[in-house]
Amino acid sequence: MFSNDDLSSLRWDPVANTVEIIDQTLLPHTLRWVHLDSLEAYCHAIVHMQVRGAPLIGVTAAFGLAHAVARDPSDQSLRSACDALLATRPTAVNLRWALEQVCAEIQPLLPWARAEAALNKALDLRSGDIHSCSLIGDNGLALLQDLYAGRTLNVMTHCNAGWLATIQWGTALAPIYKAHAAGMPVHVWVSETRPRNQGVNLSAWELQQAGVQCTVVADNSCGQLMRSGQVDCVIVGSDRTAANGDVCNKVGTYLKALAARDNEIPFYVALPESTIDWRCPDGDAIPIEQRDAAEVLSVAGVDAAGQALEVNVAAVGTRALNPAFDVTPAGLVSALVTEHGVFAASAAALETLRLQLDR
Repeated sequence: MFSNDDLSSLRWDPVANTVEIIDQTLLPHTLRWVHLDSLEAYCHAIVHMQVRGAPLIGVTAAFGLAHAVARDPSDQSLRSACDALLATRPTAVNLRWALEQVCAEIQPLLPWARAEAALNKALDLRSGDIHSCSLIGDNGLALLQDLYAGRTLNVMTHCNAGWLATIQWGTALAPIYKAHAAGMPVHVWVSETRPRNQGVNLSAWELQQAGVQCTVVADNSCGQLMRSGQVDCVIVGSDRTAANGDVCNKVGTYLKALAARDNEIPFYVALPESTIDWRCPDGDAIPIEQRDAAEVLSVAGVDAAGQALEVNVAAVGTRALNPAFDVTPAGLVSALVTEHGVFAASAAALETLRLQLDR
């Protein structure tokens, strides 16, 4: 098992002067670190989901931009690198946010000073993400403590919003890790999260590494688990949250929110401030990424001999639609758990947060 100091999805190697990431496409069967040594490698890592999760995508993009600037600090190179990185994934707003943070830092500088400043900003964003996620864990822990009634607390989650989706701690899983560290008996229902299976491949794996009790369940079983009284709350992450409190997360989240509301179960969304898109008025304005149909029509794994393989699960010629995200209306969200505190999912509450941040 890992200690919390080991739980890091992206690290900077000052000797090799490159970033190392965990290739998440190989989990849970193989843990492999990969060096990113070109702008193309950074873009490939994001597009092909070697890194995924809104906060981690943002930090990865920041380092990718720093890498490009170190090779060519000109305005043209900066614009070209930003465009290439911004085109990798359309839904997670942290990507745009991180690129804007780096650009704001280095654009006023003379070209010779940009490389060091860009790298320092990327390192700052990395450390800032760790701090924010730890605070999200503390604020979410208070909610779990309010629900704790002296028996094992059953929490349901969807997709992966743990340390593999951030740098450390995670968003939705951070309160669970904090609860486990505090000695609270907690059990996690991990929905498989088809078609990429981030729940079974990533959330279950990292929870097991941390010694947290968890059980993988089929996505379609989650409503019945809630209805039968086996779920105390649902906690998910967010790839983009609109200014009115609508939440965009991995496809399947909306159905869990509906089931939670029908069964009067709290439905919490954990996210850093960087995931709030203040320019986006509501969920209808959020672009929904449409991914390759092959992700629905095939599944990857290992055979009994441990050999990696991919098999088709549908007949040749079958068509499939693969929206990667859905939108949960603010009215179905019990609370937004941020590093700045817990807020209602509403335009008024988020405006209060925005004014607090502007002070």
